[in-house]
Amino acid sequence: MTTPKGPQLAMLPTDDDKTCSKAQVLQPSGWPMPKGYANGIAADGRIVVTGGVIGWDAEEHLADGFVAQVRQTLSNIVEILAEAGARPEHLVRLTWYVVDMDEYLANLKELGKIYRTIFGAHYPAMALVQVVRLVEKAARVEIEATAVIPR
Repeated sequence: MTTPKGPQLAMLPTDDDKTCSKAQVLQPSGWPMPKGYANGIAADGRIVVTGGVIGWDAEEHLADGFVAQVRQTLSNIVEILAEAGARPEHLVRLTWYVVDMDEYLANLKELGKIYRTIFGAHYPAMALVQVVRLVEKAARVEIEATAVIPR
């Protein structure tokens, strides 16, 4: 019998509450704990996927500035999830597209507060990508979300 090489995988439940997602955080042993996101998530249930969501209101008026657009985008995601009976704690993945990485990094503290206010202390797997521009020229951020509602 051989001993496996490389890091061992730890699967940590995110919450014992029966109403919450049965998602498990995937954290290889020996890896540093990520701050504000998970390396991976495993979940079983009904999948809910959003398109690219931007920071505009119901009348398609974009919020003014990057931070305000993030706030509106996250709020829009909550509204879309609610249509399927999902909540922020069911999120398993977020992909952020920003037009200026420096703008994102310069606002991390405020973005963290906004994130926790809207989504709580639930951190799914996330990716952050800088893009040349978004379809809506004035948009500064676009986020795709995937949630899994437990069975």
